[in-house]
This record gives sequence, structure tokens and C-alpha cells, in this order.
Amino acid sequence: MSRPRHYYGLNHLYYLTASTYRRARLFDSERFRRHFVQTLHQLRARLDFKILGYVLMPEHFHLLIWPGERADSSRIIQSLKERTAIFIVQNLRQNRQFPWCRRMLERLTLPPTVHHDGPYRVWQRRFYDLNVWSEKKRREKLNYMHGNPVKRGLVTTPDLWPWSSFRFYYLEDSSVLAMDRLP
Repeated sequence: MSRPRHYYGLNHLYYLTASTYRRARLFDSERFRRHFVQTLHQLRARLDFKILGYVLMPEHFHLLIWPGERADSSRIIQSLKERTAIFIVQNLRQNRQFPWCRRMLERLTLPPTVHHDGPYRVWQRRFYDLNVWSEKKRREKLNYMHGNPVKRGLVTTPDLWPWSSFRFYYLEDSSVLAMDRLP
């Protein structure tokens, strides 16, 4: 089966999804959620991209972004995954005396047959990306992201999940992460 083509370029809106290795629920941790959002905010300025929507779930995330000239969506995801992985592994290793941290480290441990730079993997190697060409598709992806925590039974209504752009769009709350507007 062939892989779909990727179209990277300026003035394209992208819907991106990435999952943790072995679907480890790392983002049940408040510390890891806050660091993820903080890192996303920092990378937005450093790599010059706009964030139009997001949701952070316990074991994956979705982003709706508009890359600028400094980086394409692949580089943005790579930087986000790399920075968060370093922070997560470092914190888990420093706190392995706690059962949850020990369990997460075990879950992230690579099998001995895998040749890699280190013994742990936080993220799945690949990510899913989709060019968003229409306003209808943009709204569809935002609605999907905002409904994801409800569909998964994490909350009863989208406004109760602080880790998504729903609160920015519908409650004018940018306390966790402000969204950008389309140019």
C-alpha cells in the first residue's frame, strides 16, 4: 500500500495528529500537559507558525496549524515531539520511586531488538497530516478536536476540557493557550 502524498508549502493549513508510543497515557499528568502547551507556545514564536486549533488527549494530540516560512509541518512536529520527549523521560527517570512514573517508564522502554539512540521512546515515529483546503474542512476538524474529550468520556461537555481550543473560541478564554486568527 502506498503512502499518501504530502504537500508542504506556504499558505497551507494542516491538520496533524501524533500518538504516544504504545498509547501510553502520559498526558494524564498535569505537569506533562502544561509542558506540552508551553512548548507548543514557545515553538510557535521560534518557528513562526500559527495555531488555529488543538486538543491534547491522554495519549495523543491534534493540531490545526498554519506554518510560516521558517518551518514546515514536519519540522514543527519533530521539534514538539523531541522537546516534550526529553522533558517527559527526564521527569519519569527522576521520579521512578513513584509507581505511576515507574509504570510509564516501563511502557516507554524499547525492546532490546530495537537499535536506537536511547532506551526509551515517547512518541510513535510517524504522525498523520492532512492538508486542509476549505473552510468546511477547517470547521470539521475543529469540531472533531473539540468533541474528542467528550466522545472519549473524559468530560461531559467540551467546555470542561481545558486542553483544547474550544475554550478560546467559545468562552473567550486564552489562559491555557491563545489561538491565532487566519491571515
